[in-house]
Order: sequence, then structure tokens, then C-alpha cells
Amino acid sequence: MAMEFDQSLKIAASGLKAQSGRMRVIAENIANADSTARTADGDPYRRKVPTFTSTFDKELGARTVGLGKVERDKSDFKARYEPGHPAADANGYVKYPNVEPLIESVDMREAQRSYEANLNIVTATRRMILKTLDILKA
Repeated sequence: MAMEFDQSLKIAASGLKAQSGRMRVIAENIANADSTARTADGDPYRRKVPTFTSTFDKELGARTVGLGKVERDKSDFKARYEPGHPAADANGYVKYPNVEPLIESVDMREAQRSYEANLNIVTATRRMILKTLDILKA
């Protein structure tokens, strides 16, 4: 029985860590949504996309999740006509990051919900452990 509790806690902890990393990447994207290049020939911030890995933990006898490689979004940058901007090209256009704040907000909310679900598993498991100890004391 103790092994099941241990499994639940470790699996949920891997989910917490993965979602925490995902939220960190999303926060970086949001923070850089308006970061342009310093010069006209440079590229602005490029959106990052977190990936996940699933591995079999032999000790637990279960699959756990982890934050995988953080990849760069290859979609096109946005261009705005701002001829006075230091990063404007010869035609007056400035390249802006390929970050869509609305998409990042939705992704952040999804990551928060997944984080909360894993946290609820940890909380429920702790309650079950405490109830089990109370029963054993009686």
C-alpha cells in the first residue's frame, strides 16, 4: 500500500515539475512579446515551444512526464510600419516576435489547470496517508 502512495506522489511531482517548466517558457514568451531586434538586420525574439517527454521509471513501475526540449517556433515574424524605429529596415518595417499574447494566455491557463490537477493528487494522497496512520494508531 505504501508503494502506491509513493508512486502517486512521484508521478504527480513529475507532472508538477513539467508544468512549472512549461509556465516558465510561456512567461518568457509573454515578457518578450514586443522585443524587437536592436538593429534593422537582426531578428526579434522568437517564440519558444515547450515539449514533454514520457519515460518509464523502473523503480516506480510507472511512466512519468518531464519537460523535454524547448524548441523555437518557426512561424513568420510580424512586421509593422514604424520608419523611426531603430530596428526598421530600409522600407520602414520593423520585425516583431511571432508571439500571440492571447495564445500564450490560453496556454498558461491550461498549464495552470494541469499543475493544479497534479497538486490535488499530492494533497489527496497526503490526506490518505494521514488517514491510514490515524487508523493504524487506533
